[in-house]
Amino acid sequence: MFEITQESINTSQIIAFIENSSQGAIVTFEGRVRDHNLGQSVHMLEYDAFEDLAIKEGQRIIEEALAKFEISTARAIHRIGLLNLIDIAVTIVAASPHREAAFFACKYIIDEVKTRIPIWKKEHYTGGKSSWVDCPTCSRNLVVAPHHTKSQWI
Repeated sequence: MFEITQESINTSQIIAFIENSSQGAIVTFEGRVRDHNLGQSVHMLEYDAFEDLAIKEGQRIIEEALAKFEISTARAIHRIGLLNLIDIAVTIVAASPHREAAFFACKYIIDEVKTRIPIWKKEHYTGGKSSWVDCPTCSRNLVVAPHHTKSQWI
């Protein structure tokens, strides 16, 4: 499941929603608002999205992860609107019987979200300026996990 929200993200609630006794591993990723970027002092971020397309493409990414890795479930939530320092901007959760599948699936999902989802980020700097930022190196900096088929996870 892929969601867009304007509400604060509670990772513990997401994990509780997908927990069950067949899962030996639950891997989470939280992308948080930090206080700097490229030498600038950041005090807030603003995210905007083309929500319909973002949700469709996000769900496609989740479905790809389910097909590529031996995971039981995966969920991703990206926040839009104004976010303060240390707020969670995105949470990815992948659960599986074995840890390796969950790690690779979680990484796959966040890497794909960063490169394929129409979500834009505006940084608000301490001096009062703000700027929409892009990620020109996202797709070039991907580290590809070893390619495993489902049968390799057993």
